[in-house]
Amino acid sequence: MAAYGKAGLISGLLITALALTAAAEAPKPAPSPQEIVDAAPASAWATIKADDLVVMKLADGAEVIYQLAPDFAPVHVANIRQLVRSGYFDGASILRVQDNYVVQWGRPDEDTTEAKGITKTPPAEYEVAGTPKTFRALPWRDAYAPKTGHIASWPAASDGSATWLVHCYGMIGVARGNTPDTGDATQLYTIIGHAPRHLDRNLAVVGRIVSGMDLLADRPRGGEALGFYKTDPERVKIVSARMASDIGAGAPSWQVMDTASPAFDAWVKARASRSGAFFVRPANALDICNAQAPLRKAP
Repeated sequence: MAAYGKAGLISGLLITALALTAAAEAPKPAPSPQEIVDAAPASAWATIKADDLVVMKLADGAEVIYQLAPDFAPVHVANIRQLVRSGYFDGASILRVQDNYVVQWGRPDEDTTEAKGITKTPPAEYEVAGTPKTFRALPWRDAYAPKTGHIASWPAASDGSATWLVHCYGMIGVARGNTPDTGDATQLYTIIGHAPRHLDRNLAVVGRIVSGMDLLADRPRGGEALGFYKTDPERVKIVSARMASDIGAGAPSWQVMDTASPAFDAWVKARASRSGAFFVRPANALDICNAQAPLRKAP
């Protein structure tokens, strides 16, 4: 230290002091989306109704839980509840796994098991009229609709005259034939790839996967056209499907972030404009399918 002399010592101390001051004055990095989720208060979370949750167990031990959307497709959802409660899905199978597209389950076309107590020819239920007052639009442009946003935590789109749920990863739709009234909810599918938004308003969207999405998306792809399995042994059986409200003690309980909460607004902004050392150029934009409301097990 003596070799630098008194002037050098003072200079070094001054530089250190300036560095400490600069560090103290530097703005804190913006919280990440996950940090916002982790810090969200209890008031930012809404518990999903037990009568909207289906617990599906597969023969290979997988458990998949999905949430129904009765406000958007009430007839189809009523059919699903009836099919679950009547045991129709018990013994059904995973029928189709198409790469970057869908996983489909139900009973194969050749199965003659009767679906009892359902509406055989439900209305299309591809959209609802108008734009609900609860629709909260995102500020960014969309390729498929004039506006996208959320209605009570569901990803939705609107053109002003109608509003519909969109085909994002993990959303559930009703398989059908060529005519709109052939989808009765006896076969369902979920999106496992890039969002096929061209399907919007062409099929009824009735819910979303809450838990076990990885256990569906990771399945072997079917070798037939559209990813269907050719033989019955290829199809993994559904051991049981139950409404969470019918299970009683030990039933799973899940929560979704309230899309009208300040925490969700902060999360959306953080998703659109990523910060931190990794992101050189934040996008400052967000696709609706990258803005699906966070889910968690109820604490």
